[in-house]
This record gives sequence, structure tokens and C-alpha cells, in this order.
Amino acid sequence: MLTNELLGLTMLVVSFFGVTLAYRFFGLAGLFAWTSMAVIVANIQVMKTIEFMGLVTAMGNVAYSSTFLVTDIICENHGKKEARKAVFIGFFTMIMFTTTMQLCLLFTPHETDEMQPHLEAIFSFLPRITFASLTAYIISQIHDVWAFTFWKKVTKGRHLWLRNNASTMVSQLIDNAVFTWIAFVGFGVFWEQVFPWEIVVQIFVTSYLMKLAIALLDTPFVYLATKSYRPSQVSLSL
Repeated sequence: MLTNELLGLTMLVVSFFGVTLAYRFFGLAGLFAWTSMAVIVANIQVMKTIEFMGLVTAMGNVAYSSTFLVTDIICENHGKKEARKAVFIGFFTMIMFTTTMQLCLLFTPHETDEMQPHLEAIFSFLPRITFASLTAYIISQIHDVWAFTFWKKVTKGRHLWLRNNASTMVSQLIDNAVFTWIAFVGFGVFWEQVFPWEIVVQIFVTSYLMKLAIALLDTPFVYLATKSYRPSQVSLSL
């Protein structure tokens, strides 16, 4: 049986190559599509907790972190405006996905239906996760686009690895803090704390350490996407 650590590495390679291939074959349209897919996948996966390198963490880190790779590629090759467009596409996708799934759960299932309890188990918790994710997503991604652009100006277009990591690492910290608090701690009045503080801290620390590692590992893929980019690539004009 494959270990969680090996599976995590496999998922990372598959996801980052997926981003690169989406860009290679479909240009901006491929990256916009990947963003929509990744935010949905990440917000479903995050409901599963696993043990990773001896600590407890929630899944979804790889899928979600791939959206930072996407915005960095867009920032580098297409500019700040298009990167922000990708961010808002992801934001809109999660709102509509949540809305349509909540409506789906309201339908009265037929007596032969066996899926309703499973759908409820997955998606009845989704509004809180989605609110946490949307809040963290919009704050951290806007920061990432700003920070990447800032470091690109400071470095005068050189040292891609520096602006890629400097922007993503801080943005991931912001994202992790906002998401963990809303999703697992709550506000007391509206949402109660889901896990004891020991588990919350483990999830936060492990998730951020994983995201730091992912941020470092996505650097070669930023270079790969940048070098393979051609202005004649297929792009989406909105």
C-alpha cells in the first residue's frame, strides 16, 4: 500500500504537470479552467483529514496550492489584470458550485435513491468550508498577484524564483491563517469550534509546512511554463 507521503508527492507532480499541460495546450483558457476545477476539488478534499509525516492535516493542500502556480504563471506572462481575472473566476465558480449543490440537496429523493445520505455527508458541511475558503482565497490570491508584481518590479524582471517564492509563501501563510480560523475554530456565536486546539494547531502547522514545500517545488514548473510560452498560444479573450 502506498504511504500518504508518497501519494502526496504523486498528487503534486500530477497536479503541477496538469497546470503546465493545460497552459501548453489551451493557453489562458486552460489556466482559467484549471482554477475553476482546483478550487472545487480542494474544497471537497479538505473535508478529509489524514496523518502526514506524523501530524494531522486536512487534504486539499496540493489542489489549492496549484492555483498559486496558476496566478504566478499568468502574472509573469500575461500581467496583473489577467491574473486577477483568474482569481475572480475561481471565486465565482465556488459561489455557484455551492449554490447549485445546496439546491440539489433540497430536492426530495426517490425511494430508490441511495446517494442522498452520501451527498448530505459531503455537502451539508460545505457552506462553512466554502465561506472559509472564499474568504481566504480572495484575500491571499489578491495579495499573491500584488506581491508577485511588486517583486517583479523590484527585481526588474529578473530572479523569477525569488518573486515566485516570496509572493507565494506569504500568501499561503495568510490563506492558512484565515481558512483554519473560520473552518475549524469559528466565531462562537455563528459556528462552534470543530476540533480541539491541539488538532487545530497541528492542522495549521502541518498544512503550512506542506504549502511551503509545495511553493518551493512549484518553482521548476513556473520556469517550464514560462519557457514554453509563445504569444501565439491559444488564449481566452473576455
